[in-house]
Amino acid sequence: MDYYNRKMLLKSTGRYIAPWLVKNDDLAQWMDTSDEWIRQRTGIEQRYWVPEDGDIGASDLGLEASKIALERAGWSPEDIDLIIFGTLSPDMHFPGSGCLLQHKLGLDTTPALDIRQQCSAFLYGLTTADAFIRSGHANRILFVGAEVHSPALVKADRGRDVTVIFGDGAGAACLEGVETDEPVGVISSVLHSQGEFARSLMMPLPASRITEEDVREGRHDAYMDGRNIFKTAVRKLPEVANEALEKAGLSIDDIDIIIPHQANLRINQAVQKSMNIPDGKMYNNIHRYGNMTAASIPVALDEAIEEKLVDKGSTVLFLGLGAGLTWGGVIYRHF
Repeated sequence: MDYYNRKMLLKSTGRYIAPWLVKNDDLAQWMDTSDEWIRQRTGIEQRYWVPEDGDIGASDLGLEASKIALERAGWSPEDIDLIIFGTLSPDMHFPGSGCLLQHKLGLDTTPALDIRQQCSAFLYGLTTADAFIRSGHANRILFVGAEVHSPALVKADRGRDVTVIFGDGAGAACLEGVETDEPVGVISSVLHSQGEFARSLMMPLPASRITEEDVREGRHDAYMDGRNIFKTAVRKLPEVANEALEKAGLSIDDIDIIIPHQANLRINQAVQKSMNIPDGKMYNNIHRYGNMTAASIPVALDEAIEEKLVDKGSTVLFLGLGAGLTWGGVIYRHF
């Protein structure tokens, strides 16, 4: 087999959003906030959470998104060679949600790989899947990004800056190897991490590095240095976009659509302005869902395909930055 000509085809996508619609004004029952305050700072109008009395984990939402993607691809679960599962909100501390999803799909020993790149999970997952396919180690891969943030969010004033941002949902993609000489599939990929800034966006517990002080202080809350994350994203995302474009031998004019991670509408608008990207080329849906972390980009991609903004021959630039810090850019040409 000529592995040099093996390319990764995005066969299908699917999404599943948690059922409980929570609008900005609804949050005022728990904390001092308002629709205007949230919209001005984030662009978010609403988000969806799992029911408070539900026993729902990331693998459950991932299962529903996977069923849709599998049906659209014409695959049965048995066709899957590998599952890649991205999440920062796993069903349990361990084992990984990928193994739970594998069992829920009715599979026996299909391998499952959990990745912890949070907001950059789709970029790392797509690159990993491409490498598996090009090397011949797998031919059909299911990527799932799923998050159930809401049970861990602090619904009180002290958690306001984080709680208003996040939503629950899942996106799935069926990725398949094909042999072709055409310049399609993943054209370029650039990934970065910088653990120096890990504490800018983190949840200290549960963890192996637990201390008595951690337990006493109850450090189970997500922490975000919003100002620093914003400044870093506005600087790093254009840089990595240009890295990916240079690596691919393309210009921004060659890109049909940009699908960035949906962390904050103001970040995406700043990136758009700094790169002189015309309106309509940058896809945003954060106003509907909030930040769904690992699910954010695959859900946006599924919507863009549904809206026929991504079609055969489309060249797509995916961008994202999140906890780690991790960030990256992937250019993909659909076929």
